[in-house]
Amino acid sequence: MNPEQFRAALLEKGIDLTDQQMQQFAVYFKNLVEWNEKVNLTAITEEEEVYLKHFYDSITPAFYHDFNKELTLCDVGAGAGFPSIPLKICFPEIKIAIVDSLQKRIVFLNHLATELGLEGVSFYHDRAENFGKNVKFRETFDIVTARAVARMSVLTELCLPLVKKDGIFIALKGAQAEKELEIAANAIELFGGKAVAEETFMLPQEESERTIFWIKKRRKTPKKYPRKAGLPNKSPIE
Repeated sequence: MNPEQFRAALLEKGIDLTDQQMQQFAVYFKNLVEWNEKVNLTAITEEEEVYLKHFYDSITPAFYHDFNKELTLCDVGAGAGFPSIPLKICFPEIKIAIVDSLQKRIVFLNHLATELGLEGVSFYHDRAENFGKNVKFRETFDIVTARAVARMSVLTELCLPLVKKDGIFIALKGAQAEKELEIAANAIELFGGKAVAEETFMLPQEESERTIFWIKKRRKTPKKYPRKAGLPNKSPIE
């Protein structure tokens, strides 16, 4: 998917990118490739693959959920900024916070935000388990996202504590994700959530399967969660 195909594909979904936004994506791609030589950000560096598998894929939640308003969004384990930075470029009104455990990635994201001229962005070098315990951030976000970070049973413990009541956790998953959701059912309930929607679709051109889950926060997460760093992944609640 080259840049113009990317623009046309988004327009088909009702997202009409300006020339300035297209330039921001071009700058994003340039910086991603340059920084990837010194910081391990992605295995995908070909332009057409980046535009499809990173940029377009990151924006797919907006095909089903309204981002055209002031929202607070926290992206857990965003790595090189996916999905939150592409969503921010498309919907400048949203305020985003990115949490990542690797300082080098946070340095890259700060540089990237400056290069793209983004406002209303914050970056935090922290483990998601610790961040979710912080009273300044716990249960304050309208939306929390995670893309290909961990299994759903792990993700719910990392992400749901950050979602405010009646907010949404949006999980971007690959193929065969339905089983993950079944296994995570008890954890979702325990942490105060309820699976309210899912969408399975194929990425254009390469026809690879993607699934997005929407988990609504119905009540507060018990204070003892998330557990200390490393435990959710080592011993997920199922």
